[in-house]
Amino acid sequence: MIYTLTLNPSIDYIMPINQINLGATNYANNEYMLPGGKGINVSRVLSQLDVPNKALGFIAGHTGKFIEDWLEKEEANYEFIPVKGQTRINVKLKGENETEINGNGPNITQENIQKLKQQISQLTEKDTLILSGSKNKGLPETFYNELIEICQKNQVSFVIDTNSKELLQALSAQPFLVKPNQAELGDLFNQEIQTKEEAIKYGKKLQEAGAQNVIVSLGGDGAIFIDEKQIFIGKSPKGKVLNTVGSGDSMIAGFMAGIEKGQTKEEAFKLAIQSGSATAFNEDLAKKADILALDNQIEIERFE
Repeated sequence: MIYTLTLNPSIDYIMPINQINLGATNYANNEYMLPGGKGINVSRVLSQLDVPNKALGFIAGHTGKFIEDWLEKEEANYEFIPVKGQTRINVKLKGENETEINGNGPNITQENIQKLKQQISQLTEKDTLILSGSKNKGLPETFYNELIEICQKNQVSFVIDTNSKELLQALSAQPFLVKPNQAELGDLFNQEIQTKEEAIKYGKKLQEAGAQNVIVSLGGDGAIFIDEKQIFIGKSPKGKVLNTVGSGDSMIAGFMAGIEKGQTKEEAFKLAIQSGSATAFNEDLAKKADILALDNQIEIERFE
């Protein structure tokens, strides 16, 4: 089964607003709240694609209860570890430009850490763990590496989607999938990547360093898939982009859903682009119908 891990989930409090005047009272045009956190996003889309999964991580207070209630409404499974404090709230002011004010989240104790490690230790070679997103205060910088060591010991496949330093450190452990976007890939190698050929060149370096599968997302220009034997270039469908938050997480969910359903990597890559694009065309994460509606709008070609 697939497990997702969100160490520092959030409520995303979204407020569309025309203009922000600092030092004055401002009024939003609208407001709505959504569960946030990269692993939780992956779990929600996996559930839409009818792939059994379970969301793990730390949850706190009445804000955490909001996330649990939302997942229950969507029939998404979870087994969070309750901690003291409140799950953070991230305020997103959406106008001509987007401004974010992110909360810190609760402090994590050694007792909390041990409970999570015990959870991860129960996974087996039949499971996949998706590690993604930021870490809470109280967690060591090497925490993802510590969890990867547990995965290696128990032959648990893992996916990692996090910052450059930890991603590079994880490559030697042969993650099943890494998915940087174009800018993140450039940051990994201190390069400005401007063409698909350059994205392929540096994406291939990630594969050669240990990643079994690499997806480089190129936003509206599509995505690139690389493994040991083949490279595919996929074009994104046309549509009005309403939301880029969660699009990358949706791509991971789409690819892993395809693999779980026995699809070829090319087919799973196509589903990844469908899922990421469908989320980009919605204010929230894509629903199953949104993803399936793009089935005939994705073009995949092999790169020779």
